Amino acid sequence: MTLTKKDFAILGKFEFDRSPVCVKYTYKRPDHLSRLGENTTLCIMLKKAQEGNAFYADKNNITCGDALLGMENHSPVSLSGELASAIKVFEEPRSGRRLYPQIPKIEKGLINYISFSPLNKFSFDPDVLIIFTNNTDQTQILLRATSYRTAKVWTSKFTNVLGCAWIYVYPYLSGEVNYGMTGLSHGMGRRKLFPDGLQFVSIPYLIMPSVLQALRDMPWELPSFKPDGEEFFNRTRNKLAEELPKHKVV
Repeated sequence: MTLTKKDFAILGKFEFDRSPVCVKYTYKRPDHLSRLGENTTLCIMLKKAQEGNAFYADKNNITCGDALLGMENHSPVSLSGELASAIKVFEEPRSGRRLYPQIPKIEKGLINYISFSPLNKFSFDPDVLIIFTNNTDQTQILLRATSYRTAKVWTSKFTNVLGCAWIYVYPYLSGEVNYGMTGLSHGMGRRKLFPDGLQFVSIPYLIMPSVLQALRDMPWELPSFKPDGEEFFNRTRNKLAEELPKHKVV
């Protein structure tokens, strides 16, 4: 299903401080975007897109994160755990060596380009939609939309090294929504890219249509969260208990 700007229009209701970012992985060079005119990291590219820039990057543009996209191999100094130990992220190299088998990575040779676009400029059907929220109210609305029809458990996965893998790659490969917060990743923290405590939600294309539809259908403010919410909850529970006397309502 190809999504259009009309499908994404519901997200404007949030009034996010930072634009949601559309990301796409391709084997062929994108036709309708310009190549990024500098070499930098995946996390800096995300910030550039939030600031209104649409572009694509290839392996020569990416100074950190290319191995996660299958464009390059991780260096021996990283795989060995020596680097993470030397910078005091992990106790010993053996600790760092345990990290890499757990990191989600796209198989080498499958993609050559990664495209970025702020939501109001996208010209492609995104593989992953990355949203930075202003507060927990916005985050819980987004997460509730992911489980509104399925009651699927919300699960957050992250590592303090290569945190961008869980923002970009894990949702794409697993088909699962992922969420977390800034300030936990070594690389993004070292570069001071984002204020601490912002929340991110990464939504893969597999469930993007259903999430957007749920946002259109469900109440954004739950009745129990309104000023008279506790009274509403008790009144509703008691009414159901009277109507269904043989069932205990908890």
